[in-house]
Amino acid sequence: MDREQHSSATELGRYLRARRAQLTPDEVGLPAGTGLRRTPGLRREELATLARISIDYYTRLERGRETHPSPSVIDSLARALRLEEEEHEHLRSLAACAARTTPEPPTAPGRTVRPGIKLLLEAMRPHPAHVVGRTGDVLAWNPGGLRLLSGMEDWPAKQRNIARYLFLHPTARDLFDDWSNQVRGCVGRLRALAGTDPDTPDLVVLVGELLLKSPEFARLWERYDVRVHSHGRKTFHHPDVGDLTLGYQSMQLEGTPDHRLVVYYAEPGTAEYDAMVLLDLAASDSAHASRIGAARTGGAD
Repeated sequence: MDREQHSSATELGRYLRARRAQLTPDEVGLPAGTGLRRTPGLRREELATLARISIDYYTRLERGRETHPSPSVIDSLARALRLEEEEHEHLRSLAACAARTTPEPPTAPGRTVRPGIKLLLEAMRPHPAHVVGRTGDVLAWNPGGLRLLSGMEDWPAKQRNIARYLFLHPTARDLFDDWSNQVRGCVGRLRALAGTDPDTPDLVVLVGELLLKSPEFARLWERYDVRVHSHGRKTFHHPDVGDLTLGYQSMQLEGTPDHRLVVYYAEPGTAEYDAMVLLDLAASDSAHASRIGAARTGGAD
């Protein structure tokens, strides 16, 4: 087994171990037994019994020595671990990666956004919208799409990343009404990517930075949750336009290197819609002032 294939097999084992640690015997209808339990959650033999596979086979799966579990074994483990559909699908993806005899080499992230997509962003105004890369890099935006994330415009373009903003920007925790839920979804998306592309360079760099700088990220990273949110509603406490609750939709952009378009919306005639208009105008005025300042500075040189 080569290094990359072993990495994929290890990811499968780590995921199984992490999910096993989050279940108690009581939750799956097993007696707790007597004596001190040395590990949190279910024991290996308990999970193997629930999944109706041998303890030896399950141990080899966790240790990365078994790389070809059948679909029926994966389904049995998913049922035993009480996985939801998104988690079940992630387990299938991990098993498929572990079984590859010729792993795909990691690829560099694509940051180029097509002109047509930038036109779409402009046409969506005043609805805030931005395009993000596979690890959450903010690659393109309309005025409100950047200004909605208060303070992000102060960072250099290459530093703008959703996860970095949520965990490291001083404004983020107060901006989101449910910051803890936002960060769980963000980490879940990164965890899903790490499971299938563990050696992708941009992910390795980002996760390394966040593990070093944010204890909260490190705690959530070790949970191996993969549930993400593609739509719903978010409430913001925005320093420029006050409190507003917006619907949002995240969607994959076909024909791109895993780029997603994220759009926020509100019904016309509502206070939220008016706040979006104000946000769009404020962002446009700020950008215009910056261009004038840059031109004047350039003229003085």
